[in-house]
Amino acid sequence: MSQYLVLIYENETGYATASDPVIGEILAEHVKFQANVGAANQGGGWLQPTMTATSIRTDDAGGFDVTDAPFAEAKEALGGYYLIEADDLDAAIAIAKQVPARFGGVEVRPLRAM
Repeated sequence: MSQYLVLIYENETGYATASDPVIGEILAEHVKFQANVGAANQGGGWLQPTMTATSIRTDDAGGFDVTDAPFAEAKEALGGYYLIEADDLDAAIAIAKQVPARFGGVEVRPLRAM
């Protein structure tokens, strides 16, 4: 078995303007996803909006630049993730297709052993 990170990229405006019932529907979709994939789901989380992000980069002098902003500006932002376990990439993609992403899509990345 291999591990994959399923990154959920969505337009944050969708969440900012969604009604409480819509947010409830989305949360219910995630609960259903987690129940459907069972033990393949190794964990996950929902991130705070990008306006809460702090980016840290090394500077030319060997120090650090700390910025109150996301690492990259984009229409769709990383909003959450699942860590899944699957036999291979095809199996991981089959699982990732079930991840709710009403305002965007997902990306599947295999984890590299350290």
